[in-house]
Amino acid sequence: MATSSGPRIRIGVDTGGTFTDCVSVEGAQVRVLKVFSTPDDPARGIVEGVQRIINMGAPVPGLGNSELPTPHLRFRHAQIEIVHGTTVGTNTLLERKGARVALITTAGFEDVIEIGRQNRPRLYDLGLRREPSLAPREHRFGVRERTAADASILQAPSKGDLRRLVARVRKSGAESLAICFLFSYANPSNERIVAQALGELHLPLSVSHRILPEFREYERTSTVVVNAYLAPRLGAYLGRLVKAFGAGETALGKTRISVMQSSGGITTAARASLEPVRTILSGPAGGVVAAARLADRLGLRRAISFDMGGTSTDVSLIDGAPRTTRETTLDGLPVAVPVLDVHSVGAGGGSLARLDAGGALRVGPESAGAVPGPACYGRGGELPTITDAHLILGRLDPEHFLGGTVRLDLNAAEGAFRRFLKAQERRRFDGPVLRTPPELAWGMVAVANATMERALRVVSVERGHDPRDFALVCFGGAGGLHAAHLARALDLTQVIVPANPGAFSALGVLLSDVVKDASQSILTAVPPVSKNPAADKLACEKFMREIGQRFAGLERSALAELRQEGFEGEIVVERTLDLRYAGQSYELTVPFDAGFREAFHSEHERAYGHSQPDRPIEVVGIKLRLAIRTLKPIGISIAPERRARKPARASALNRKSAWFGSILMDTAFYDRSQLTPGVELDGPAIVLEYSATTVVPPDFRCRVDGDGNLILQTRRKSSR
Repeated sequence: MATSSGPRIRIGVDTGGTFTDCVSVEGAQVRVLKVFSTPDDPARGIVEGVQRIINMGAPVPGLGNSELPTPHLRFRHAQIEIVHGTTVGTNTLLERKGARVALITTAGFEDVIEIGRQNRPRLYDLGLRREPSLAPREHRFGVRERTAADASILQAPSKGDLRRLVARVRKSGAESLAICFLFSYANPSNERIVAQALGELHLPLSVSHRILPEFREYERTSTVVVNAYLAPRLGAYLGRLVKAFGAGETALGKTRISVMQSSGGITTAARASLEPVRTILSGPAGGVVAAARLADRLGLRRAISFDMGGTSTDVSLIDGAPRTTRETTLDGLPVAVPVLDVHSVGAGGGSLARLDAGGALRVGPESAGAVPGPACYGRGGELPTITDAHLILGRLDPEHFLGGTVRLDLNAAEGAFRRFLKAQERRRFDGPVLRTPPELAWGMVAVANATMERALRVVSVERGHDPRDFALVCFGGAGGLHAAHLARALDLTQVIVPANPGAFSALGVLLSDVVKDASQSILTAVPPVSKNPAADKLACEKFMREIGQRFAGLERSALAELRQEGFEGEIVVERTLDLRYAGQSYELTVPFDAGFREAFHSEHERAYGHSQPDRPIEVVGIKLRLAIRTLKPIGISIAPERRARKPARASALNRKSAWFGSILMDTAFYDRSQLTPGVELDGPAIVLEYSATTVVPPDFRCRVDGDGNLILQTRRKSSR
């Protein structure tokens, strides 16, 4: 962004199901704000949050919650970057509210998208029905064209075929187009010809050689169709944001809007509109980035990020660094672009209680969201949620929620629970009967804990990791209410709760770098190792040179796109190879350097328990990542400034009764802003702050480290 005499402000925005979180950084000043999300138009909540958080730093009196403030005059010439983590793409897929997609593919292969891999997620379910394709049969069009595996063009589409194709697509009423031809990753000429012909329809175009120039026909086709399905809605949404904040000199100064990608890097709003498939896990990605940086700062190689918000819980394993995968499936749809390896479950603060067909208590995945929200918010909610449960258990202070800006209604929560209990009495089943609101509340918390414990086991135990080797980095508005219980269940080493955990994901998008990912499928043999060292050296040098030239071509194109998008700065380049033993079906990714063979054998041994150093290796793809470092807050703490240099004895804000299991215990409530580094608390205790609440159970101890993080550890011996 151009130099300006006004202040330079970066604002991270994370849109969730219940709240929209904003974190602004101006010099050394960091501010945090949460506003209710606006599901009917998420852009509206973001505009409100950004304008309010900017005015928090303006030298004018605070404004009431009912009015939308006008930015103070000092921001007229500010440089403002808004970095946004969005759930619009995810929700569009899950709710099936995307565009009407036409798929244009090689004649005879129109049904690849529906046939898929013929995997059966439930092997013995004879009544299993798959979700309908995003591109229904009547919207799939074959083109007589063919490219060979060696990149030669066997048949180009004729002009007559192109005219007929354009007429058929126009008649179909399609709102977005996906083009995916056989072997177009090797030679995209035919895709370019068809894309040019369809350009006269003025519809969003998703073309496979631009989105995903890689082999595996089904995954590539699915990824391109998902991109086309999301493009109109996400493009319109981002367009409203850009229009709201303007470009160039506006009421909000010179503004740039960037978007978080699922891979943990940011890109421009324009690029995200063209490639929305790269944002399907944009929301959770910011939290994983922040958790990884916090773990690194604390010297923890192994950690699990635990993000519990209003509608879902997202967990990810960090072993040195977050894991990135290209084998993601979202609601049954494979997506092969790079994403952070995040496992999500439908358990959040707004998750609703229900009884299943057998009368058993279930919690989620349905959520009260922001509208109407939990019953205790007083916004019309009538069903019990996890947030209501914690209020009834005495773990939330009605007067201190969101810094006192929202007063929780205990009577409304109890009313919702009594109605649920009466409905339960009318159901006949053999399970235990919950008779009082506290019993139901604790049952709901236990069910939610079981759901989240399974999620933590998926990313740890089921992937060969011992959870006892990991710390739990806990954040999200509801994370601190459950983290200690989960740590106890899995025998995790400790729980780390950063300051303002309810806005930690919004901070994470500010800690993310600009990232451009590029890839290309190739199929070439790695020179074998012989008994002639001199010949081996020459063959290896030639191989490295040829692969290096391929990387150079990718790098030139990716670098040109970054510069065209206005990003400047030092670029960090990461080159990797996808390798497999000849004859294998799947590959492993290793760095592209002189030791790539040894790295592959070692990774194969780790992943599969064996390696075959004498077996031929082949390269099936190359992957490139360009990263430009962004301006980041000092450290990664968003704790209030701490003036005390020596630990002081903590003074409780008040003492109240709170339920822990079936026991009602006298519990100390603390104001986190008054807890200085070095302070230690014994449970039962509850720590209150603006964006979240942290529960310290009776068998846990909590201390405050030098950065203001809460460190929770059990006082009982480990099972090891």
